[in-house]
Amino acid sequence: MPECPILHVDMDAFFASVAVRDTPGLRGRPVIVGGGDRGVVLSATYEARAFGVRSAMPMAQARRMCPAAVVVPADHGRYREASRAIMGVFRDLTPLVAPVSLDEAFLDVAGARQLFGGPVDIARAIRARIVAEQGLTCSIGVAPSMFVAKIASTRCKPDGLSVVRPEEVLAFLHPLPTAALWGVGPRTEDTLTRLGLRTIGDIARTPADTLRRALGAGAADHLIALAHGQDDRRVDPDRTEVSIGAEETFPTDLAEPEPLARELLRLCTRVAGRLRGRGQVARNISIKVRYADFTTVTRARTLREPTDVTWLVYRAARELFDELWGTQRPRVRLVGVRASGLSAAARAGRQLTFDGQPARWADVDRATDGAHRRFGDGSVRPASLLASPSEQER
Repeated sequence: MPECPILHVDMDAFFASVAVRDTPGLRGRPVIVGGGDRGVVLSATYEARAFGVRSAMPMAQARRMCPAAVVVPADHGRYREASRAIMGVFRDLTPLVAPVSLDEAFLDVAGARQLFGGPVDIARAIRARIVAEQGLTCSIGVAPSMFVAKIASTRCKPDGLSVVRPEEVLAFLHPLPTAALWGVGPRTEDTLTRLGLRTIGDIARTPADTLRRALGAGAADHLIALAHGQDDRRVDPDRTEVSIGAEETFPTDLAEPEPLARELLRLCTRVAGRLRGRGQVARNISIKVRYADFTTVTRARTLREPTDVTWLVYRAARELFDELWGTQRPRVRLVGVRASGLSAAARAGRQLTFDGQPARWADVDRATDGAHRRFGDGSVRPASLLASPSEQER
């Protein structure tokens, strides 16, 4: 089917599946990847999902819903290793691979037909290789566009293959709920529901002016195009991750600024290290603070120059935190740091400064990265982190 060249490959319960693969005794049992009663669920096997357990759910709630579940800690090194192998399978078949995250990617296989067969043949080959080489399953959507392929893979999980031909796109999309559209979050969904629009087909049949008045011209035109199956984006192998982040839920709520600042530094160190490891720099830095009552606040800042320097990431995050902390001081349950607006470090210019401070800190980062490669993560760290309560918990 040359008219269906786009594949969306999504690994099934990736983190949990890697844990089960590496510990065969867990097979067939409900497994939750996460930690502590105050953390959140990172992944869960389908046996656990049958009890209602979902990603991002508080661990305490997940344990109540599935008390027989086996809880295992996250092992991000193993996830990255498996992801690299899986992405290698994709690139053996086509150079047009756009990873979305560790466990999913879009592929354009239009140019691979002569070597490997049609899109469905290629999808079957991918599924077979991942099972044989990694002991993991995936779900694949095959469609004319990225948007439709993504929905198709979601609706055939787990371990499925779904094909949507061009003449089937509208019949496939229109019965689906509006939340299936990219760009429809809870607020937009509420607005659409107040208009009596509950399916994608309802949006497609609604006058454009009505939607523009309710949502604004940009958002309305975006949803109208998708509702009619129109998505002209191309699979871009040079795309970078949308963002890189890290967050921590504390064993007990914190109310003093010093331990919160130490945790912020630890998270910034991790985020900046991941930026350098991927050869990327970030233009935007944001923080997330979740209070004891689960109220969550985010703040963001755009940097003058994109960076991967830990000191600059921390300076921006700390300024955001100090501004927020100056307005209120309730007890804090979680802190997170995220870098976005990513680009390749090799393409980014470096701003020279008179005092050379960022350059000196970049030298420190390079030395630290070298020590981590030789002696392991955490072998070198800022002295202030030695007193971090969250580090002591580890």
